[in-house]
Amino acid sequence: MVEPGVETGRASVELVAAYAFDHGPFTASEVMDETGLTRATVLNACDILADRGWIRELDDARAAGDYRRGRPARRYELAADTAFVVGLDVGQHRVAALVATLRGDVIGRAELPIVGGDEDPDLRLATARAVVEQATTQAGTTAGQVLVTAVGVPAPVDAHGRSPRGDHDYWARMNPDFATRLGPWGEVVLENDANLAASAERALGAVARESIAVLLAGVSFGAGLIVDGVLLHGGAGGAGELRVLGMVEGVGSSEGLDGAARSWLEEDRRTGRVPAASPLALTPVDALDVSHIVDAATRGDAYAEALVERLGERLGRVCVVLGSLLDVEEVVVAGGVARVASSVIAAAHRWLDQGVYAPTPLVRASELGADVVALGAITRAISTIRSQPWRFAAPITH
Repeated sequence: MVEPGVETGRASVELVAAYAFDHGPFTASEVMDETGLTRATVLNACDILADRGWIRELDDARAAGDYRRGRPARRYELAADTAFVVGLDVGQHRVAALVATLRGDVIGRAELPIVGGDEDPDLRLATARAVVEQATTQAGTTAGQVLVTAVGVPAPVDAHGRSPRGDHDYWARMNPDFATRLGPWGEVVLENDANLAASAERALGAVARESIAVLLAGVSFGAGLIVDGVLLHGGAGGAGELRVLGMVEGVGSSEGLDGAARSWLEEDRRTGRVPAASPLALTPVDALDVSHIVDAATRGDAYAEALVERLGERLGRVCVVLGSLLDVEEVVVAGGVARVASSVIAAAHRWLDQGVYAPTPLVRASELGADVVALGAITRAISTIRSQPWRFAAPITH
């Protein structure tokens, strides 16, 4: 197997690999024009990448109909269908997996609830393995064809894939050492789920600003923070953990929109403040989410309308915290709740527009849906490969 040497170092191989990931069929001359590398260096790097299965040589320019004069140029393309990546979202209550090509095209998906104890580490591992098995089977891929699996968990994650033993060991239960225990699906990369959501928004979403917070806002709040174009992690991976909301007046906990709505409904029922005529009077508390509240408010239920305004103020206060501390220009509400949160976001803007804490960030809903964390994991897995292609070999037969 050809290895990078003195003339063709790792940096050159990485530059040519990056070009292949970002373009369609290409010639050495095109890479030279963009990278400034010499022809010999580019061709040697192409040989290395072809030997490792990352690129394939195509018909030359004459055969492709592009040849005009002189010696026909060698043409290459990324071998995007020879190896695959998995993006895994292991949330508190559900697990979802996506399988994608090296260009990020999703070819398989699976999802399962965590049934019987969502904080049981062994159950979380077993469910994650089952979901990856289902997704790879649907995609028609084998474990040996998966080079990297990126996993998002609702906990801080350090550079070694570990979560600190804080928050009454909740974080450790959410991340029962997936990095070494998940299974045979390539190299396993761990990351906080909100950070992966932020990565997805930056790569695939409508982000046009350098400083944003991507807010997972379902059962609990968690933020992925991009400041001046840099994704923040912190020493133990805890940047964006929002336990501090328990100390913020008018918020009082890190419960997200669904979580707070359930707590409020339960308390209002206990104290007799839910009108019997409200459709929410009979909604099981454990099943309640923002969609139930928005639907009831749309039908004119006054109690639901008041909840929407209350949720909007809660979201607005969280945005003030993020905007004041980090000067983010935009807060993107992401995850499954985003598709139904438009009226809550409008209420947040009404509260923010009072001007008490101006200037405040723009608040909008993500367009990436419930798979935002898994999509971010796909992005992370591909970036892991393309940044160090010499560490991986695609599973092909020469």
